Amino acid sequence: MINKEKDFKIKVVEQIAKEMSVAARTAPKAKGLDLLDIVVIAGEEIEKLSAEMLRIGQAQEHPTFLRDGQNILAAQVVLLIGTKTRTIGLRYCGFCGYENCAAAEKAGALCAYNPGDLGIAIGSAVSVAADHRLDSRVMYTAGKAALSLNLLVKDVKVAYGIPLSATGKNPFFDR
Repeated sequence: MINKEKDFKIKVVEQIAKEMSVAARTAPKAKGLDLLDIVVIAGEEIEKLSAEMLRIGQAQEHPTFLRDGQNILAAQVVLLIGTKTRTIGLRYCGFCGYENCAAAEKAGALCAYNPGDLGIAIGSAVSVAADHRLDSRVMYTAGKAALSLNLLVKDVKVAYGIPLSATGKNPFFDR
């Protein structure tokens, strides 16, 4: 039997994206409250995400969205990770700028722990990619476009995209 890398590479990248998803899910979270939404996209969905990033870049005259929108087309898979915005019920904290979670919730503030937990989850996910020597990059631009396209559940307000590639050179750096 002969297995050529070109015949299985995409399946391996998809499998590693799934492992990254599990690592993100099991990452520590404040009070054990899991507010993450995690999605893996490939193929035409990456093209749609790219088009939305380019649309935002043009509309906002934002070169980062334009660069990243072209750049993710080199990805075999994009992992999207977002967090719902919900307070975690602390009586004393104030990291969000409000006296406590009740006051923050009443004002519709973003709980400081939500993006913190998201960051820890992203770190866990990209460590899996690194352990497999898979090329990746964390992009807020892809997350913003994913929210615009409703690729994550509606109460997710902060998201990032992680394009993944298995090529001879990481296409997401030295762009």
